[in-house]
Amino acid sequence: MTKELADLLARAEGVLARLETLLPGPAAAPDWDAALAFRWQRRHGRAELRPVRAPHRITLADIQDVDDQKARIDRNTRQFLAGRRANNVLLTGARGTGKSSLVKALLTEYAARGLRLIEVDKTDLVDLPEIVELVAGRPERFILFCDDLSFEEGEDAYKALKSVLDGSVSAMSDNVLIYATSNRRHLMPEYHDENLQTRHVDGELHPGEAVEEKISLSERFGLWISFYPFSQDEYLDIAAHWLRSFGASADEIAAARQEALQWALMRGSRSGRVAWQFARDHAGRLQDDAR
Repeated sequence: MTKELADLLARAEGVLARLETLLPGPAAAPDWDAALAFRWQRRHGRAELRPVRAPHRITLADIQDVDDQKARIDRNTRQFLAGRRANNVLLTGARGTGKSSLVKALLTEYAARGLRLIEVDKTDLVDLPEIVELVAGRPERFILFCDDLSFEEGEDAYKALKSVLDGSVSAMSDNVLIYATSNRRHLMPEYHDENLQTRHVDGELHPGEAVEEKISLSERFGLWISFYPFSQDEYLDIAAHWLRSFGASADEIAAARQEALQWALMRGSRSGRVAWQFARDHAGRLQDDAR
């Protein structure tokens, strides 16, 4: 081997070594004792579980007027924590009705029993197999939380989630469940012309292929929990709960009723989120007046 060729090979090996340090490798395990909740993040091609130092500390008691929905997801989560059979959960329906808050409240309720939360953005769902592999064998029980989930046609994240839920050759670890929230029951947009493909066969309705494909993802969630818009009385109950938690007296809560209704009218919504926002504003003004 000539000296020139040896020098060339040495330089090539040096370049390859530097490139290896830039290529994305498998995510390293985090300090599991550093937090109760984690967020999966990918930056510059490298992924990691980043601890959430200050998770949202809402409790199950704070979530009002969705008692049936609360009981169903709570029961499923307790089964999961006990090592019994439990389902992946899809929470769908009206915005601001407590879907995301319920999942966060479960962490507050059951962290002491080993429950942990990993938040995964829609764009990172293609990494689900890597996340599942990372937590496999851990003693904790993990909820992979996908908030405000919806897809457009042909997205890779859609295919990845579908595969992990039910279609992959490898089974999902028994210490992992997926809880997702969405304003769309079938997670994808539905169009009028797709419904025109529906056929009648012997008195039965048979959806077209496009509709069947969209339903197939949501059907992979074993438990569907639906949320509905709040009535006026329910909205006022929620506003009163938050005012009470912020230190307002019974008389102050009663006096705030009309203002709470006007607040909802201006926002065009009587959701739980709007009630919470009103209560924060009103309680803040009460504290200011008391100075």
